[in-house]
Amino acid sequence: MTGDWQLDVDTRRCIGSGVCASAAPGRFVIDSAADGTRRSRPTAPRVPSDDAVLDAAFTCPVEAISVVELDSGLTLFPEGGEHH
Repeated sequence: MTGDWQLDVDTRRCIGSGVCASAAPGRFVIDSAADGTRRSRPTAPRVPSDDAVLDAAFTCPVEAISVVELDSGLTLFPEGGEHH
């Protein structure tokens, strides 16, 4: 897989475990809200293809990360997922 990918984190599902930031350093960060909740977010919505990003999506305990190949529109994760 080549080309750029679009990353998104569903903040309603994210539990802020930090697995993604550990699996793909520099691609995800964990932010803390004023109420003390932690949520992940991509450092950029569009990134070059990167196996570490797919590892982060696969290992997310709540499957909150979506990865879409921009050239083809193919959703790489979650499998069978739809991109809107």
